[in-house]
Amino acid sequence: MHPSSLGKLIGSVIFILALVIAASQATYVIQPGTRGVLVTLGKVSPDALPEGFGTKAPFISHVQPVLVRQQTRTLPAECYSSDLQQVNMQLKVLYRIPEASVVRIYQDYAGEPFDSLVAPRVQEALKEVTALQSAEQIVKRREEIKTRTLAAAREKIDGLIIVEDIVLENINLSRELETAIEAKMVQEQEAAKARFTQQKAQIEAETAIIRARGEAEAIRIRGEALRDTPGLIQLQIVEKWDGRSPLVVGGGAAGDGSGANFILPLAQPGAGAAAGSPSPTPARR
Repeated sequence: MHPSSLGKLIGSVIFILALVIAASQATYVIQPGTRGVLVTLGKVSPDALPEGFGTKAPFISHVQPVLVRQQTRTLPAECYSSDLQQVNMQLKVLYRIPEASVVRIYQDYAGEPFDSLVAPRVQEALKEVTALQSAEQIVKRREEIKTRTLAAAREKIDGLIIVEDIVLENINLSRELETAIEAKMVQEQEAAKARFTQQKAQIEAETAIIRARGEAEAIRIRGEALRDTPGLIQLQIVEKWDGRSPLVVGGGAAGDGSGANFILPLAQPGAGAAAGSPSPTPARR
């Protein structure tokens, strides 16, 4: 091959490679769930690039992707309670970067946004909340600690990153403190049981008093009724009489007036004859 032709061929190949490289440098693709920050010769574009395909100036511009979908990170935290007890916690922080904050976060905060912006403020908020509670209250008021920490962290971050939620996975106390809290809870349960037993006995006693008062009142009313209406007793006797003549049997010798008398019912007329025995005769005192 002639040297001039070879040179032209090499030049054409180099030109085509340059065009391919320039074309690849002049385009970009932003993946779903991310936004792009366009940087041209060190200058940041004020608007974030949306997801999808786009073009840019080759060689002098590059696109930095920033994730905007929700992320979850684990965060250990060490804090102290109001009674100066060390409490170790394991948190999970759910957060996301709003599209309006993408460029500002890229410009103002180096590294991973969670490490440089979210984690320090969540830990600070948690320490402020737990410092106002005893170790026992921290364990009992788990949901309250989480809610107050979330609110304080959002206020500190000031909307630059949206903290969706904070999950308190583990709360670890010293073994001695856990034993003391368990013993106190057992004592409180026993005291509550004793109070319940005492209240039950008191209620039963009051019920018995009320029942006795009711019975006494009923007796008093019945006595007043009998006193005001002497014929009421005769009426009750008549109502309860079965129609049989009574038989009075003396308990002592005849005519001496000693011993007890018993009133026995007479058999129905004809019953004694049917049975083959004579009818009893009323005894005299």
